[in-house]
Amino acid sequence: MAGRLILCAGPIGNLGDAAPRLAEALRQATLVYAEDTRRSRVLLDHLGVTTPLRSYFVGNEAERAGELEARLAAGEIVALITDAGSPGIADPGLTAVRAAVAAGAEVTAVPGPSAVTMALTVSGEPADRFVFEGFLPRRGKERAARLAALAVEERTTVVFASPERLVDDLTDLAAAHDRPRRCVVARELTKLHEEVWRGSLQESVAEWGGRDRVRGEITVVLGALDAAIPDLEAAVARAHGLIAAGVAPSAAVRQVAAERGVSRRALYERVVG
Repeated sequence: MAGRLILCAGPIGNLGDAAPRLAEALRQATLVYAEDTRRSRVLLDHLGVTTPLRSYFVGNEAERAGELEARLAAGEIVALITDAGSPGIADPGLTAVRAAVAAGAEVTAVPGPSAVTMALTVSGEPADRFVFEGFLPRRGKERAARLAALAVEERTTVVFASPERLVDDLTDLAAAHDRPRRCVVARELTKLHEEVWRGSLQESVAEWGGRDRVRGEITVVLGALDAAIPDLEAAVARAHGLIAAGVAPSAAVRQVAAERGVSRRALYERVVG
């Protein structure tokens, strides 16, 4: 009979936030795979758990996934925990779940704290629809493409940032936007020096670029973009330009209404009468 994989969400800072079921789940396991065994040992000691730890991080997860699959196929109960938050959310975990599925094992989880949802909660931005982007690519075409996509993303957007790259990320995000956008920088959530800064994306560059040194784990929330109000006057001028160039009025109105997002009827009344 195949075993069970327990995905364990760990505290994002304050050990007191550990879910009540976390200790029980970690004790049930014959082995706990951990992104950083040293950090996880602190948590397990806090919970009074003595289950052995084994590393499972980006550099070795391909190898460890095969090992984990074999353990599950043999009927073991195995837990996976990352440094903070939930496995698989910008942390190792996807390969483990796929290995468990391949082994025919049960996959379950102990839910818990999340920097994504906490930052959203305190941001004051709408969270009924949001996008989580994880860490931005470091360089090249992939980074440029992601920045361009975020500049037109209208939903509230959550981005992780390392303290070393925060200013570069904010600078590039601000440069990619052609209209103002609200920004919240949440640092060291649940920890002693928790800080939540609010302002515009453009203001964030000066604020965080002016600090001597930025420390801690950082989550950036980009506010939802307010829908642009269609400019009817500009649309009228555009339609008249097309008509002057020989485009039929009805065709010009149809084209400009689609381009500018204005009412075709309102535009027609202004252009054709």
